[in-house]
Amino acid sequence: MTIHREQIGRSKDEMARRLALDIPDGAYVNLGIGIPELVARFVPEGRTFVYHTENGLLGMGPSPENGAGDPDLINAGKRQVTALPGAAYFHHADSFAMIRGGHIDLCVLGAMQVACNGDLANWSTGEPDAIPAVGGAMDLVAGVKSVYAITQHCTKTGDPKLVERCAYPLTGRGVINRIYTELAVIDVTPAGFALVELSPGVDFEYVRERTGAPLLRR
Repeated sequence: MTIHREQIGRSKDEMARRLALDIPDGAYVNLGIGIPELVARFVPEGRTFVYHTENGLLGMGPSPENGAGDPDLINAGKRQVTALPGAAYFHHADSFAMIRGGHIDLCVLGAMQVACNGDLANWSTGEPDAIPAVGGAMDLVAGVKSVYAITQHCTKTGDPKLVERCAYPLTGRGVINRIYTELAVIDVTPAGFALVELSPGVDFEYVRERTGAPLLRR
């Protein structure tokens, strides 16, 4: 029997659209694999973003319609993408030189866990049978000016992803600036998690109960 859970808060597309509202005009942005890829669909009217993918494309556009893409034009997650007018292709090493040189303004990454001090775990659960997913995230969190996490607020089993301390192997220490979930937008501050905005139809206590660390209400 399939159990259908009631949708609370924003859908994944709505999460991505909300995050796009916080990207400054003209920013150079790297999008991680999974929910972060959806952000490429949304550019607020009057703004221009330059999307970067570490396999060698600057000026990445959203995924094409089914059957309309170029199988050789993919992002780092092997998903077909489009190239916007003026896009540039380059060597993988040059792409990482952009990242390590501090030339990317913002990175959007998925998360397995985010700690209240900004620690990020997003590549492995550390279990013996886990398949590590090491990619460019370690370089991104070290070289990019700001890092946003976009993730479901809890795991499929209901465990909080926003925690006091990450139990999984870390991608980076103190690297996350802001978190976007289906329930809320939350900043990482010196005092811990601080609510920026609740999603429509969600109240503060509902979010607090599903957050594994104290949540400040500004």
